[in-house]
Amino acid sequence: MTDINYALLPEHLRDGMRRYIEEHFRPDGDFLFGVLINNFIEACGPADSISIQHLPEIALFLYNEAPSGCWGSTRKVEKWLKAKEKLGEEKK
Repeated sequence: MTDINYALLPEHLRDGMRRYIEEHFRPDGDFLFGVLINNFIEACGPADSISIQHLPEIALFLYNEAPSGCWGSTRKVEKWLKAKEKLGEEKK
């Protein structure tokens, strides 16, 4: 995987996003999940004030840094999460 600049995200979101992108783990909480499925209204409800303030930067991070197959719709995110199972099989 290419180098991804997680420093573009608020610090408290970096680990969750890294685990999601690199290890295919579902993010903790509904904010990141809402952002990933491109439902910003759903994301804003549970968001903390720092995340709300940085929403444009988070969107730019996804657009410029994250693999396009891991965000943008519920279907894409579900497919990305299911890829974890395939990763486990490949390591056997």
